[in-house]
Amino acid sequence: MWIKTIPYEEADDELRAVYDRQARALGKPTETTMVGSLYPRLAATRLDLYAVSERCPSNLTKHQRNLISFVTSALNDVTYCSSQATIKLRETGLDNDQIITLANDPDSLDLSPADRELVRYTTKLTRAPGSVVEEDIERLRSQGFTDLDILDANSQCAHLNYVNRVSRGLGITHAVDPDFPAYLAIPEERPADAQGH
Repeated sequence: MWIKTIPYEEADDELRAVYDRQARALGKPTETTMVGSLYPRLAATRLDLYAVSERCPSNLTKHQRNLISFVTSALNDVTYCSSQATIKLRETGLDNDQIITLANDPDSLDLSPADRELVRYTTKLTRAPGSVVEEDIERLRSQGFTDLDILDANSQCAHLNYVNRVSRGLGITHAVDPDFPAYLAIPEERPADAQGH
């Protein structure tokens, strides 16, 4: 990482609570959490957004959400995030050749019509967000996606674009270990009262 981060043993109570939140699942906080350690409230808010966005009660499957995450990160050339999404895609059924194809030419992978449309939307929103029009939403609806599904897809893609820029912009450039427990990285949700609601 290219900026100062605060190690666990030097963290004050506020930051230590953020670190402990992830450490309960992973044994330690991730780099994307640590890179926000100079501003603990930001680090905590990032975990909140991650927890909430990953638990949208839509009909998107885990595989579809992984497709969105991987395509977004691969298009942005962010090794850290795309390698974590690769682990998830393997867990939901894609092999290495399919993942390579998805990274190099997302539109060329043989997917179901609904998944293909989801990948097309993700690609467009990541590469050329200013070109997205209402017709793109209608195309998703035509494949059976509800408006909540579309909100979830948009949130997943937008969130990964944000995280990609945090990671790339602050020097988190390595690949995630293949044994990394990818799904455990999703933060636990804080009780509403702890969030000030």
